[in-house]
Amino acid sequence: MSDQSLYERLGGTYAIAGAVDVLVDRLFANVAVNANPAVHEHHGNPANAPGYKFLVTAWSIEAAGGPKCYPGRDMVEVHETLNIDDHGFDAVALEVAATLSFLGVPDAEHKEFMDIIESYRAQVTGADRSTTPA
Repeated sequence: MSDQSLYERLGGTYAIAGAVDVLVDRLFANVAVNANPAVHEHHGNPANAPGYKFLVTAWSIEAAGGPKCYPGRDMVEVHETLNIDDHGFDAVALEVAATLSFLGVPDAEHKEFMDIIESYRAQVTGADRSTTPA
């Protein structure tokens, strides 16, 4: 394996921003992703796209081992009111994988980034949140 971080092997900030630009357009148009009404409400407003692209780019840079630049909230807080289930998570993960393939990301980097995405499943779906009995 290379001594370079995944961030560097993906091409750094400009390449990651370019990939996120493609990805977010795909996510905003994806019927399965937007089947969740809370997600659709956010994606249904085109004015949200630039800010969302910025946050996903910054998050991706950090997650891939690049510089600290993500100013957003943590994944649990961001997703706690969206009621994302495994099906919704899988729909997003499929778009991430398809975008990486479309852009020609090599297999090793593709797998490494998808492993990062998968490592957030419990935080995004709420599977690791403590629940209080009713």
